[in-house]
Amino acid sequence: MNLNLSLMEKNNRLAERNRGFFRAKKLLVLNVVSSPGSGKTTFIRETAAKLTGRLRLGVIVGDLATDNDAARLRTAGIPVVQITTGTVCHLDADMVAKAAAQMDLDKLDVLVIENVGNLVCPADYDLGEDLRVVLLSVTEGEDKPLKYPPMFHSAHVAVVTKSDMAAAAGFNRELALQNLERVSHHARIFELSAKTDDGMKAWLDFLAEQRTA
Repeated sequence: MNLNLSLMEKNNRLAERNRGFFRAKKLLVLNVVSSPGSGKTTFIRETAAKLTGRLRLGVIVGDLATDNDAARLRTAGIPVVQITTGTVCHLDADMVAKAAAQMDLDKLDVLVIENVGNLVCPADYDLGEDLRVVLLSVTEGEDKPLKYPPMFHSAHVAVVTKSDMAAAAGFNRELALQNLERVSHHARIFELSAKTDDGMKAWLDFLAEQRTA
């Protein structure tokens, strides 16, 4: 057995253990992935703020070096645990388990894992999540799903972010949706702007439904 296969099998076993543990805690767990600059942190922060009084949300943040994203998320008044990965371009199930142990999960309904900004490495790593959520910003171009098919194909949910900037960015909505349908045909698609609140209600209602389910 080669080393990479052995590591992946170990991660998958730990991910299943995480999943069982999270489900015993009645948590809805999201693994949020995207390329850098997609608006991931703002999206999570606004989701948390708008769920106040409805669902209790906590976040595990993965970043290569700084804790800037964690600091921004804490402004929403939610528990946040930072994972600094150094040169590692993804989170793995063991990292998530250790970070989750630092949180009072009994006081949460939704646990969001903000993965490292990367659309390649995280695609292979199950963290024990219920839903993998991939973000596509209108500023990134319509062909992103075609460039990174493993990530977009593995996602349960695809979110088109920064919709308020679509016109300025020259975003071709129809082509983007066609590409998402081609690669992520099984995924639930949302189009929204965390900045203007447009489309956020549908996303928040979806989370509430998934948490109940």
